[in-house]
This record gives sequence, structure tokens and C-alpha cells, in this order.
Amino acid sequence: MLALFNKENRTKVDRLLSIMLPTIGTQMAIIGMNFFDASMSGQAGNIDLAGAAIGGNIWMPIQTGFSGVLMAAMPLVANLLGAGEKDKIPVVIKHGLFLATVFAVLILAGGILFLPAFLATMGLEPEVYDVALWYLAGLGLGVVPFFWITPLRSMVDTFGYTKLSMKIYMLALPINALLNYILIFGKLGLPRLGGVGAGIATGITYWLLFLMFAFFVIRYQPFKEFDVLGAVKPIGSWLKEYLRIGVPMGFSIFMETSIFGVVAIFVAKFGTAVIAGHQAALNFSSLIYMFPMSFSLALTIVVGVEYGAKRYEDAKTYTKIGLQLSMLLAVCYMILEYLNQDLIALIYSTDPEVIGLIKHFIIYAILWQLGDAIGCPIQGILRGYKEVNSIFWASMLAFWGITLPLGLYLDYFCNHGAYSYWQSLVVGVGISAVILTYRLRRLQKKLEHGEII
Repeated sequence: MLALFNKENRTKVDRLLSIMLPTIGTQMAIIGMNFFDASMSGQAGNIDLAGAAIGGNIWMPIQTGFSGVLMAAMPLVANLLGAGEKDKIPVVIKHGLFLATVFAVLILAGGILFLPAFLATMGLEPEVYDVALWYLAGLGLGVVPFFWITPLRSMVDTFGYTKLSMKIYMLALPINALLNYILIFGKLGLPRLGGVGAGIATGITYWLLFLMFAFFVIRYQPFKEFDVLGAVKPIGSWLKEYLRIGVPMGFSIFMETSIFGVVAIFVAKFGTAVIAGHQAALNFSSLIYMFPMSFSLALTIVVGVEYGAKRYEDAKTYTKIGLQLSMLLAVCYMILEYLNQDLIALIYSTDPEVIGLIKHFIIYAILWQLGDAIGCPIQGILRGYKEVNSIFWASMLAFWGITLPLGLYLDYFCNHGAYSYWQSLVVGVGISAVILTYRLRRLQKKLEHGEII
């Protein structure tokens, strides 16, 4: 019998779902902001959609890579909770906030110095270049609070208050959409900013999110007692441990997300319509990605707590339940996507050419979502075990050693056009899932035999 349907595991299923379901809501809100940026920019015109898309593809690997480092707070706090060492949790969060500040300053400085020249190398139409540049400038308004949010949310979620995170993000989502409407289309007497307005709206929303998280961790238990927003004197040993876990996490996420930024560069040569179709399909795929990502985050928490408490068999059971749930859900949304391609395309564009491109890209996205449904939850499981190096190497091999070379080959030697890179992504995501599955099985066998990992 599947672990998911075993009556003895009912409590574990309920616990996992109690963490995972609100996380889906949170991820839906996060990706929903990107969704509104893309869809509302698209309604403003193909140039605005393409410019915001290019800006989003540049920002995505940067934000996810550095946020990945900061997310080390989640397995660290989970392990401390399992081990009964709550007194060390404030130290973890404070060091996360310190690192967040450093990262934000470095990114802002890098953007000012290098962004215009980098965009110039992409061969964009002048109008698309301008939208992309100023979209990112608008996002820059919220870079500092964006990174501060990650350690705070990691603490809130790991304590089991994923519903609180969901409520905060769900409250911010309609505000972000309203700001998009006002700034993109020039309402309330403000100038029409198009895709640039989407960036500014999102930057403002990041400040709102941070202020809400800060309010709750300062005012309410169980967070209030930890005083995580107090002053911190960086301690070398804690910074080292945070970075030991966080850097491989950040780089693995960067390896995976940055491939989409590189793909966007190669796709740009096919023209504005292809860019728009590519980004629209990718944006919708990112919306679907919230499901395996939510499983990943939830499994990091439950496996991390069990591992910290040395309840290895319980950690393994959570692994089985999480993967079975992820696969079951994946089959459902893959079927729905296939049956509703026209509706999905119409969300983003009314241009017949762009609609046709979106529908074609969506087919490839459906294929790689199967690999994501396996690989992404396993990443979360491995992080719960504090096993992060294998995730980095799997991402490096699958996406940069296989996906990119294969995509270039299909493009330049087989003439598959923009679809080349989507075809290669199907292969890359699948290979990553296989590698991670193998690593997880080996790790769990070591624990069964009493070996230290």
C-alpha cells in the first residue's frame, strides 16, 4: 500500500498538508505577482511584455540565488527545533538578516555599474531595452526589504505558522495588482508607465511585505520572545555554518533559474512576438511550479525537524508521503493544462501569432513538469538532511552540462528555432530528477546502517 493511504501515517499526512497547503497559497501569491506583472504588461502591448519579461528573466536568477543562500535559515532552524535548542534560533535569524543586507547592497551596486552595458549586449529593440532597464530600476526600490523577508519568513514557516505567511502574501497580492493597474495604465492622474510601472509596483510591494512580517515577529508569540530584529555582532562560526548550508543552496537554485535567463537571451534573436510567447508560457509554468516548490519547502521543515531529533524512520516516511502527493497532484494539473491551452494563451495575449507560440511552448512545459514533481520535492528533503552539495552538482550537470549545450545544438545544427531550448529543458529537468533520486536513496541507506551524514 502507498504510504500516502496507510492509516498509520494519517497524522503525518495531516501534518505535512497543514504546512504544505498554506505554502501553496504563499507561493501562489508570490508567483501571482510575477503573473500580474507579465499579463498586465502584455495587455499594455508586446513591447511592454517583452521588456518586462527580459527584466524579469534577469532578476529571477539573482533573487532566487541570493534568497537561496538566505533560506539556509529553514533547515538550520528546523534542526534546532528537533534537537530542542531553541535558544540558538535568534542567532541564526540575525545572521541571516545581516547577510541579507550585504547581498542587497552588492546587487544594487552591481546593477548601477553593469546593468545598462549587459542589456546592450542582448541586441534588443530600443523600446524593449528601455522597458527592461527601467523595470529593473523599479524593482531596485524593494531589493533591501525583499532579502530581509527571507530569514523572517523562514522562521515563521519552520515554526509551523505557514498560514500566517500565506495571509501576509495574499493581502499583498491584490495591493500589488492595484499598483500595477495604476502605474502600468496611468490611472489616478499618474503617467502611463507600461511595463516599467510593473517593476515599481513590485518594489513597493516588497516594502509592504517586510513591514508586515516585521510587525508579527515583534508583536506576537512565539516569535516575540526571540528578539530577532535586535542588533547582532557577526560571529565567524555562525556565518560559516550559515554559508556552508546556504551557498550550495543558493548556487543550485541559481544554476537552475539562471538557465532561463540565458535561454531568454538566445530566444531574443527570434523577435518580439517569440519573446512575448516564450515569456507568457514561462510565466504560466512558473505559476504551476508553486506546487512542487511548496512540497519542497514543507518537506524541508518536516524532514529537518525529524532529522534534528534523530527520528530517521519518520523522516523517511515523510519523504514517501511527500513524493506520492506531489506526483498525484502533478498528473492532475498536467492534464488540465493540456486541455486548456487556448484559455491559457488568451490570458496573456490577443495576438494570433503570440497565442500560437504560447500553446506550442506550453506542451514542452507540461513535459518537464513531471520531472519537477519529483526533483523539486527531493531537493527539499535533502535540504532537511542538510545535504546540499549534491543538489548543486545535480543542477550544474543537468542544466549547464546538458540543457544548454543540447539547446544550442538543436538551435544551430537542427534548426528547431526557439523551441530548441524548451526541448532541452525537458531533458535537463528529467536528468536532474534521476540524479537527485539516486542521491536520496543512498543517503537514506546510510542512515539505516547507522552511518553519519
